[in-house]
Amino acid sequence: MIHLIIDNKKYVLIPKESYQELKRIAALKREPEKTLSVEEAREYSKGLIRKFSL
Repeated sequence: MIHLIIDNKKYVLIPKESYQELKRIAALKREPEKTLSVEEAREYSKGLIRKFSL
């Protein structure tokens, strides 16, 4: 790991493999977004159309 200071800002350089592993771990910690059923999506889109058509 290499530490850099550019314009009084601190940066850290890590190997690509370590970065990929950190991204994978972070992605696993995040909860997936809720997906809507077809009926829920229709209701939601109709609501948005009504909201923005005024």
